[in-house]
Amino acid sequence: MRCCALGLSCLIAAAAAQTGDIVATLPRVKTAVVGIGTHQPTRSPRVKLVGTGFVVGDGLTVVTNAHVPPKDLDTARNERLAILIPRGGQVEVRAVDSMTADSERDLALLRIEGEPLPALRIGDSDRVREGQTLYFTGYPLGAILGLYPATHRAGLAAIAPIYTPPASASRLTPRLIRRADEGFHIFQLDAVAYPGNSGSPLYDPETGEVLGVINSVFVKGAKENAIKEPSGITYAIPAKYLKALLERAMRQP
Repeated sequence: MRCCALGLSCLIAAAAAQTGDIVATLPRVKTAVVGIGTHQPTRSPRVKLVGTGFVVGDGLTVVTNAHVPPKDLDTARNERLAILIPRGGQVEVRAVDSMTADSERDLALLRIEGEPLPALRIGDSDRVREGQTLYFTGYPLGAILGLYPATHRAGLAAIAPIYTPPASASRLTPRLIRRADEGFHIFQLDAVAYPGNSGSPLYDPETGEVLGVINSVFVKGAKENAIKEPSGITYAIPAKYLKALLERAMRQP
């Protein structure tokens, strides 16, 4: 009985320590999380939120998924891609100057002007282990709830290859072949996320270092059922691929 009581006490203490870590870390993380959206002066509402991003590096680089920025903007009506920054109930809008993307891994870097924003550090995703508890912060239902970041706890359920062999060779595509050759792995998380979470940072609760970028959210049924029937399975792109994209962007003229 004493052994059981001691073991239970250790588990409670560990849980309490981790809760303390995230409570202390979260305010710092939230200052670096931004919205990805569009701005059109004559539209109502003028700002439309489409996903989440976070600031890294010099404070002027924003990370998100490559699929988040809309491909077609109404330039005739001055619609532009924008970074949305919550400011005490108000929203600051920053225009995006350029974008560097890795479409294979669904990552994008957006460059903005102005004063540098608080940035997150990128950690070593190769040191992440299955069973580890991580957190992600973003705007799961931003279009409904507004620009108020929500934080979710996620257990790392598996580190799995993105490539799944098709049932027959006739279904092989150039993209699948490239993925098989690259050995591209992703993090599978036992957490509920929504389409607006795309681009959210996945981070260590103690250090706040980014270990991945929330990516695909698989839902039951059609997209409009995401709120009613989330599947509870979420994926993230390991941060090592983000580091590679940042290094490539720095080499560009």
